[in-house]
Formats: sequence, C-alpha cells, structure tokens
Amino acid sequence: MWFGVVAVDEAEGAVLAHSCQVAGGKLGKGRVLSAADLEALAAAGHVQVTVARLGPGDVGEDRAADRLALALLPEGGGLTRNAAATGRVNLYAEGPGIVEMDVAAIHALNRVDPGITLATLAPLTRVTAGLMVATVKIIPYAVERGALESACNHAAGALRVRPVARRSAGLLMSTVPGQPEKLNMKARRVMADRLAALGMELADAVEVPHESEAMAAALEGLGGEMLMILTGSATADAQDVAPNALRAAGGWVSRFGMPVDPGNLLFLGRLGARPVIGLPGCARAPALNGADWVLERIACGVEVGDDDIAAMGVGGLLKEIPSRPRPREGRGG
Repeated sequence: MWFGVVAVDEAEGAVLAHSCQVAGGKLGKGRVLSAADLEALAAAGHVQVTVARLGPGDVGEDRAADRLALALLPEGGGLTRNAAATGRVNLYAEGPGIVEMDVAAIHALNRVDPGITLATLAPLTRVTAGLMVATVKIIPYAVERGALESACNHAAGALRVRPVARRSAGLLMSTVPGQPEKLNMKARRVMADRLAALGMELADAVEVPHESEAMAAALEGLGGEMLMILTGSATADAQDVAPNALRAAGGWVSRFGMPVDPGNLLFLGRLGARPVIGLPGCARAPALNGADWVLERIACGVEVGDDDIAAMGVGGLLKEIPSRPRPREGRGG
C-alpha cells in the first residue's frame, strides 16, 4: 500500500485518508474517491489530499477484517459478529458461558503485522448473550494478502465461548444461634441472581443448624446438578463442620482454601457425580469474589483442580467489599 499526498486531480480511485469539507457536507476518511468527489474537492479549494493506494497484493480494511473475523468463528463456537466498518468487526457471545482461547495462537496472530489486530476479553471471563468478546481491527487502509492469510491461519480455533452445561444448583445454608433471619434470605437472593446470570436456576435451597449430621442429611436430599454450601460460621479448616458434613453424606473434599481475596475460605469436593462448592462468607454479597470464578467454570463443565485454583492467585487480589468483617487494612493507627 502506498500512502501520501497527491494533487486532487490525481486522486481518483484512491482512498481518502483524512475527512475533507466540501460544499454541502463532508467526504469521510476511507472513501474511495470518484471523479465527482474530485470536482467537489477542487470547488471547495482543496489542492492536495492525503490518500492511500492499494497495490495488487493488498486487501482493503473491511475485506481484511471480514476474513479474519470469519476465521475466528468456528461452527458451534458460541460467537456472532457485526458487519465490517472502518476496518473493524466485533465478536459477541451468543449466550451465557465463559471465554476459552488459545492464548499462544492469539499472540502469534498479533505478531504477524502491526496493522492486523485482535483484542479479546481475558481468558475464562464470564459472558452473557450479546456481550462483546473480541474486536478485530485492521489499522491501515489495507494489509498485504500474505500477512492476512498468516493471521487467519493462527485465528482458526483460537477463540470460543464455552456454554453453560449445568442448568440448576442446590444451596444448603447453615445457621448458628443468634444469626439474623434475613442473613440467609439475602444470601439466597444473591446466589439465585448469580445463577440466573449464567442461565441457571436455583432448584433447591434448604436451611439447617450448623451441625455436621444435620447438614449431611440435607445434602443427601438436596436437588440440583451442582451443590453449594454456605455456612453460618466460617469454615476454618478442612476438618471443620461443613467439609465433614460432605464426607458424612458420602462425598469427599478435594481442596480447601484458594489464593483469591475475597474468597480464601472456599472448599471444593464432590457428592457422587455432582460437584460441591463450599462457599466463602463473601458470597453473601453480589460483589465479585473467588467463588464466582470457580462457580462459573464448574457451571460450564470445566473441571477445576488444584493447579487451576493455585493459578487464580495471579490477578486474585480483588476489590475490597464493605461488608467484610475483617478488612485487609485497618482504618487507623
């Protein structure tokens, strides 16, 4: 592609690089100049214009953006797109889920040519229908065909939205003496809202005393494709009341604790085929916490193991929440 300044009478067929005022309006940048456009420019007093001229091996910005976007849209990938304009195509989630990507492939794509770009959400970000997942932007008015082909090769299979696989969950809440009745009522609403954002329903919610035997009995009869436990007293150890209740019900605990704050006191396990999340107390509030990251992945059918939770520590220092009983930093002296 050639880019530079030419006399107006030599600009026919070139791409206008900067908008120009003419009688009755404006010729916008990116416009392929016609003979009538040149007459309008000359009549408005323009002597020279800055333009781009495509060479035989170049692909125009919109066509290039279209081709790269199509390479990023595998069948069943959970993505849709808008029409190309000014070298840009946006990709959107078709429904709720989490963003999966081949990070190395996207890095390789963005290294092909500085003018060929793909920006995405962070890996495993939760999305809802219509949320923008990525944007393709061709920066110059054209890119070389070989570079575009290379970028498209890297793009194939590099991005998708993994849909929600589990459609319901059950919530077991325990109570301790003196606990306000409204505490679990609020928690139930908050968790139902979290599930709804994933297109899931709260299939069952029960409340029992904070005792292993009572909680174990409740777990055995709790409905839902995945189970959640929210305790009236914080779980302080892998041998505490709630983890022991899961074991007494015939399940097992695979992990206690996570390097995400708020959210440290989460535990993870299974009861038969159903995953079980022991929620930290911060899950009573709608603010983002470590349990959200675990819940979203499990809802989408992703196995969450020790290595996965350990890796959450990078970026795991989340925003402080007002309801936190012991803030990270004191207010004085």
